[in-house]
Amino acid sequence: MPTAMDLDELYHASYRRLVVQIYAICGDLAAAEDAVQDAFVTALRKESQFARVSNPEAWVRTVALNGVRHGWRHASVVRRYQAKVPGPQGSVDVGPEHVAIVAALEELDAGQREAVVLHYLADLAVADVAAQLGVPEGTVKSRLARARDRLADLLDDTGDDKEELRHV
Repeated sequence: MPTAMDLDELYHASYRRLVVQIYAICGDLAAAEDAVQDAFVTALRKESQFARVSNPEAWVRTVALNGVRHGWRHASVVRRYQAKVPGPQGSVDVGPEHVAIVAALEELDAGQREAVVLHYLADLAVADVAAQLGVPEGTVKSRLARARDRLADLLDDTGDDKEELRHV
């Protein structure tokens, strides 16, 4: 059964070789590096499955190549439908207040951040936020209350921002 140390040894012994092989297949060095890195992450994530393979390097190569193929399929779909997507609109005006709010949102946990964005920016009712997140309405209300308190502390440099926060 391979251990984390075995995976570390495999990484050091085969990373460059695997990148060269995947690069030769896909023709994109950055994509090859990403695919091999992702394959090693998958090996860590699927430790019990990886422990049973007879040729770990071949397994990592197969996972990396599957990742590259997935990228090709995705790019093909994008190319097929891209012409039907309207072109870009004018640039979005992002003022310093918006940058400060986004920075403060990054300080919240993911659940609170999602609730705030869906409720205040997407203008969804609490019931709709709950349905979209798959949580009870009470959970959404709790997340919003805690998020408002936290954001008020983060954004309150003059004492006047607490009311502005309610109108995010």
